[in-house]
Amino acid sequence: MLRLLEQTPILDYYHPSIQNLIEQRKWRDLDEVNKVRNIYNFVRDEVQFGYNTGDTIQASQVLSDGYGQCNTKATLLMALLRAVGVATRIHGFTIDKALQKGAIKGIWYKLSPKNILHSWVEVHVNGQWYIQEGVILDRLYLEKLQSINKHQTTTFCGFGVFTENFENPPIDWNLNDTFIQDKGINQDFGLFDSPDDFYNLHQQELSPIQRIIFKYVVRHLMNQNVNKIRNIQKASL
Repeated sequence: MLRLLEQTPILDYYHPSIQNLIEQRKWRDLDEVNKVRNIYNFVRDEVQFGYNTGDTIQASQVLSDGYGQCNTKATLLMALLRAVGVATRIHGFTIDKALQKGAIKGIWYKLSPKNILHSWVEVHVNGQWYIQEGVILDRLYLEKLQSINKHQTTTFCGFGVFTENFENPPIDWNLNDTFIQDKGINQDFGLFDSPDDFYNLHQQELSPIQRIIFKYVVRHLMNQNVNKIRNIQKASL
């Protein structure tokens, strides 16, 4: 179990920004369940849903960016939890690109690979492992998305979501598994001790040119689309 508490190059939890955050929030003073709950809620809601430069950035960079997607939020969540003594591991998958439609549009959607690398964190609490995939979307973004799709209450696919309970998806953690994209999973790579181990074996199916275009063009368009939804005013819903 000790290996599931270790710092790694990606899980750089000794970075001053991460240590300062933990001290400011006084997370080390909490019992184990509340450590996990408070850190989970922070990463879900105070780190907005958005697309970083790539999956393999360090936890401190995700925190600095202030936003993340499934893989980068998983990195930050793991780092924060390990830093306060909670064991974590990562489960790797691919998901169908259909769940990103709307966040990515037009020719960029057509050119994107069908299978998108995906991961979730599993956290060890009171002798049991819990899945924490529901950390991906910040609550504000999800609530705005629900508001403009009021007719959809069960299955919804798109804009970073693939769930069978769109009206009330299981995103709150209270000694339970949480999900928001799991219905899009189409390939299971199994468990890994760290993101470093996962990405050493699996990468997004992008050519070098596609990676450059994503980094400098496509992700910015995706973030604009996500922010348009997040910033919708109630009067226009």
